[in-house]
Amino acid sequence: MTSNDLARGNPKTGAGPAGHGLSSAMALLLALACGLSVANIYFAQPLLDAMAQDLGIAPAAIGMVVTFTQIGYAFGLILIVPLGDLWDRRRLIAGQIALSATGLVVVGTASHAAVLLAGLTLVGVLAVVVQILVAFAATLATPDGRGRAIGTVTSGVVGGILLARFASGALADIGGWRTVYLVSAGLMLAMAILLLRVLPRGPHAAMAGSSYLSLLRSTAALFAEEPILRERALFAFLIFADLNVFWTSIVLPLSAPPFVLSHTTIGLLGVAGFAGALGARNAGRLADLGWAQRTTGLSLMLMLAAWGAIACLHVSLWFVVAGVIMLDLGLQAVHVTSQSLIVAARPDAASRLVGGYMVFYSIGSAAGAIAATMVYAMMGWSGVCMLGSGISAAALLVWVINASRMQEAAGCALTPSPPR
Repeated sequence: MTSNDLARGNPKTGAGPAGHGLSSAMALLLALACGLSVANIYFAQPLLDAMAQDLGIAPAAIGMVVTFTQIGYAFGLILIVPLGDLWDRRRLIAGQIALSATGLVVVGTASHAAVLLAGLTLVGVLAVVVQILVAFAATLATPDGRGRAIGTVTSGVVGGILLARFASGALADIGGWRTVYLVSAGLMLAMAILLLRVLPRGPHAAMAGSSYLSLLRSTAALFAEEPILRERALFAFLIFADLNVFWTSIVLPLSAPPFVLSHTTIGLLGVAGFAGALGARNAGRLADLGWAQRTTGLSLMLMLAAWGAIACLHVSLWFVVAGVIMLDLGLQAVHVTSQSLIVAARPDAASRLVGGYMVFYSIGSAAGAIAATMVYAMMGWSGVCMLGSGISAAALLVWVINASRMQEAAGCALTPSPPR
């Protein structure tokens, strides 16, 4: 595969013209770029104790490291992602990834907690390039292959989230937590150069020529215009809060007696979660076939069941491994299905829809991270498990209510009107 093949739309290796199909090679490249980009906001989770010791941050406040990153991510979703419907996505993507390298260097060389938090906020703001990549893939794909394309690219996102924990733990054990961010800075710079060379030109931006304020107003208006966006945004808040309740807190019991595991060993749990994420790649295909609602319900049930296994931490770590696979499999399936549904509703507003939806992902992630550390400090691991299962149950209840409303609406539509 050459850069010319990709750029020109070679039918065997590259991406075709906008809306005429996304090749496997280009989908995998976008997935890799997503994985590298999103990993930057999850590197810190297995390193919280090392960061706290190095920079003198109190253990009770170290959860703010994750929270500041997610706050930056939320601002990026609101202010940057909609630009994909206004500017050339190819240049926007390459520019964001290149600037991310700068933020990672700031984090990797920070000598004070304030500098660390500022750098992580910048990293979070720029990591939203992931959502522009997902929207780019969705607009390049054919309508009947959109779910599959989003599934492939999003699997890179979840893979990056999960493998980030293993990679950061392994690199930290070798060269300290700062090495993690400096290595990532080099990889991001290389990826920016590659994408600038090989990305095809996408379709004409839907709001090209509009003002930035008009773009932001139209993004907010989509929540009033599209019920599916409101429904799926709520799911995003709940499932990502659920995920971060686990990943933010798991390092605390595993690094303490009786386990006393290394960062590398704790990070291996991310590999288990990646196995579940790969299994969820078919969620996009199911959405293309019209099985989106059933897939959502079954996946939320799986996430709830996962906490039963996770609660058995002190019985055997194998229960936790099984729970991680179930939790991440369920989350990936719901997440891919949600993005497929909202983009299908308004393909012309893909960047704005994905950005608005992901704002709730970021809020949920931040809420889950800070709630997990607080609950663990008060109630230990059993409290964390009750919190996680409660969030899963709430998401499932929302699905049941929505499914009941849809059935009632379908029943009304099928009932013939009485003769006049």
